[in-house]
Amino acid sequence: MNKRLLKLVIAGALIVPTASAFAATSATTTFTTSATVVASCQVAAANLSFGNVDPLSATATDATSDITVTCSKGTAYTVGLNAGATTGATTTTRQMLDSNSDAMNYGLYTDSAHATNWDDIGGTKTQAGTGTGSAQTLTVYGEVPTGQTALPPGAYSDTVTVTVSY
Repeated sequence: MNKRLLKLVIAGALIVPTASAFAATSATTTFTTSATVVASCQVAAANLSFGNVDPLSATATDATSDITVTCSKGTAYTVGLNAGATTGATTTTRQMLDSNSDAMNYGLYTDSAHATNWDDIGGTKTQAGTGTGSAQTLTVYGEVPTGQTALPPGAYSDTVTVTVSY
């Protein structure tokens, strides 16, 4: 290749613009992300079993159970227990029934001394707390009082509804 042609090729390469010289100017923008966290609670309850109850004993039969409440952080909540499924029962005198509809009285309390009866939502004796985002455990203290000597042997039960208001 002669020198003159080589000089022309090199000069032409220098004149041809590169691809980056023809690139368009870029444009940018931004956008916002958002979400609203709502107050939320979940509740679970373990069954409360009094086991064997001796109706002639001078000692009340006690048992405990746990309610687990998980509420979003900072969410105030109140936990209430209804009177149960037995017709005529109240939150101060709950009743379990056997298959013949014989009623055994029992109580559910917020404290181990059985001084504070556990009311339903709307009552004054409920349990309150503030959510942390983690599970919080509340103990239910149950008692079958003495003096129920006329109870026939058999299996007694009731269904109590736990309500978390938040």
